[in-house]
Parts: sequence; C-alpha cells; structure tokens
Amino acid sequence: MPDYGHDLRFGVFVTPTSAAPLRAVELAVDADRAGLDLVTVQDHPYQPKLLDAWTLMSFIAARTDAITVSGNVTNLPLRPPAVLARSAAALDLLSGGRLEMALGSGGFFDAIVAMGGPRRTPGEARRALSEAIDVMRELWDTSTRSGVHFQGEFYTVDGAKRGPAPAHPVPISVGAYGPRMLALIGTKCDGWVPSLSYLPNGVADLAEMNARIDDAAAEAGRDPEDVRRILNLGGTFDDDRDGLLAGPPESWTSDLAMLAVEHGISDFVFATDDADTIARIGAEVAPATRETVAVARG
Repeated sequence: MPDYGHDLRFGVFVTPTSAAPLRAVELAVDADRAGLDLVTVQDHPYQPKLLDAWTLMSFIAARTDAITVSGNVTNLPLRPPAVLARSAAALDLLSGGRLEMALGSGGFFDAIVAMGGPRRTPGEARRALSEAIDVMRELWDTSTRSGVHFQGEFYTVDGAKRGPAPAHPVPISVGAYGPRMLALIGTKCDGWVPSLSYLPNGVADLAEMNARIDDAAAEAGRDPEDVRRILNLGGTFDDDRDGLLAGPPESWTSDLAMLAVEHGISDFVFATDDADTIARIGAEVAPATRETVAVARG
C-alpha cells in the first residue's frame, strides 16, 4: 500500500468570483482561524467572472497568519515562467514562506488563445511545462552569480539575473492525469494535484496513477516519497452515511484515513464555500484523521 508517510494537511479550494470579491478572502480567513493548512485558488485568467488568482492570493496572504496559499492550478500558458518565478518569490517573501506553486499545462486552449496565449498540443503542453519548471528553479537559485541562460523549445531566458530567492524552497506541484504527465511529475515535481471528480473511476484510479508516478521517480533516482499527493475533493456532513465523504464526521475520518493509508494521499483540499463546514473540518475531521492514520501506521 503506497503510504508515503507524509504529515497530513487539510485545506480549502475557493472560487474567486467578481460578483462577491471578498467572499473567497473571508473563507480563507475562516480556514486560517480553523487551523487548516492550505487555501487554494482557481486560476482561469480568461474568465472575467473570476478575480485574478495572484492578486487574490496576495490579498489572502495579507489577511491571514499561518495558512499556506497556492493556485489550484496556475494557468501556465498565460503566465511566462520567468515572471511567474519572480511573482512567486515576492509573495513567498511577503508572506513569510507561505506560498506553494501548483501548475497546470492549460486545458481550455480556445480561451487561452483568445487572451493572446499559445495553442499547444498535449505533447507541446507537457514539454513547455517541463521547461517552465526548470526556468523557475533556475531563477530562484541564487547560489551562483551568473545569470540564467536557458534555451528551450518554448521558453528562452538569456542572461536574466537570478533572484530574489524565496523565503523557503517553494515546492512545485502539477495537476495532470495522462501517463506522460504523471511520469513528468515523478521525474521532477514535488507534488501531484488531481481532482477526485475528474478521475473516471474515482478512487479506483489512484493506484494506477500513483504507480506511474512512483515508477518514473524510481527511474530518475528519486524516492517516490519526494512527491506529495494532494487531492481536490468535496464532501457533505449528514447524520447518516451515504457514500464517500457523505455522512457524520466519523465517516469522513474513516474515508480520509483510507485515502491516506491505502493511496498515499497526504493533502485533502475541500471545495466548499460554507464556513461551518470549514470549522468542522478543522475542529473534528482533521485531528481525528491524523490520529487514526498515526495508529494505522503504528
């Protein structure tokens, strides 16, 4: 069973609508007060109904004290990686090391092209994402004085000055499902960000996808534990159990412990706009799940 042994983290996935611009901020503050670990933000720059994710994350970081912020996931085709690296380093410094990077290779290319971005095939999108990771890590690396010289198929950086260095080593995760993208994650990424609702067979798909990441990591000389498994999911509290993450807190605890121990999920990011649900996850579900998993691990 692929229990990678990571500490468990709990978070929320918020939708930054322009119709209620402060609602996402309020939910992030609720999550911070509830003791959750992560608040993540949709990033669809071509959608005028949504606020800009990076502006919102900056606002959230300024309004919170401890919670980590991340895109879910950042739209790479509309954000040049060299500029993205500088934005990320700045927010990480301003927030005291509370930023994580999660990238998406682009899923809605008609909308991306309409905004002036490139149209890419799946293979091109994968190769561009791989290059972008290299560019960002090079710019964050201030251990040498020489500039960054990167000549890629999609991105070229020729002599850019390095820095600023982030406040902490910013992990880079990727949201993806295809076999080659999963292999890329295993080869060079710090985390995998799938959404349970996007898995055709639900939880049953996690084993095969984890195996692809693990095999690629091992082939690259990495430990599969180097890759956190960060799952977007939803749930409803009810008096009676009615399926996965539908029922009382104790049934949520059982379901999440299963995902952690049997499928290696370490981060649970809940799509919710309900403050009571957030408080209940923090007060009841998170501590009980951590205890249950600790017992299962012995």
